[in-house]
Amino acid sequence: MEKFLKRRFPPALFKNLFLDLEDQLRAAALKAHDMVREHSGLDAKRSRELEGQARFRMMEKSFQEICELHGSSLLAEGIIPFSDLRVFQPFMRFEHLGQGIIFGLAAMPEAKTLPIKNRSRKAGVTLNYYLSPRLDLDGTGPKIGDIFVLFLVARDREKAGKISEFALGVMDTGYEQYLFYEPLDKYLEGYADEPVIAPKPSSGSGTKAPIVSLKRTIKPFIPPESPGQGSEDDSDVNDLRPE
Repeated sequence: MEKFLKRRFPPALFKNLFLDLEDQLRAAALKAHDMVREHSGLDAKRSRELEGQARFRMMEKSFQEICELHGSSLLAEGIIPFSDLRVFQPFMRFEHLGQGIIFGLAAMPEAKTLPIKNRSRKAGVTLNYYLSPRLDLDGTGPKIGDIFVLFLVARDREKAGKISEFALGVMDTGYEQYLFYEPLDKYLEGYADEPVIAPKPSSGSGTKAPIVSLKRTIKPFIPPESPGQGSEDDSDVNDLRPE
């Protein structure tokens, strides 16, 4: 399953995007720490709580800006595609050859643990219905659509202002386990020799064109179960709304 899912990420999610995210989110975490330490005047406990909130919000802002620079778009009106489910975090959509990926940011309490469940992520994982084992006897379940992928961040509990791990994760629709989890450095190993294509300035708009670096052509996502297919501490306040 993990190899099957990993083949679906590039080139919709590509090397240069991840390198930029890693760089900017590390900087945001350090900036949040320095800001609270130097200007809050709070005791240690209150400082940690404030830093956790500031860190995630500053990383969230950088996440959206970098994804937009690389050609993604914010979900229109915060609605999950092919549904009436609404999200309250910046979920970004990439598409290549008909395969859509909804990309979100989440903080893990520590590496390889599930991020805190909230309304936005519960809505997002509904897209992974066709990636989870099930019996769909009458064909009335959710239809083939996008994949929901999270860019995961775990803070370093030993070094203030530092990040211990970045990873990519795909959760099942029950929000119980990862269908795919891989640390970012391992994920990027296969892309070490890819050429970096600089963005070309767009005419008139003043905005940068998306950076694209493609390794191979990948067919749109068609789940194995589709007709005609063979068998094949961190309370980061990511979303304060109730489930």
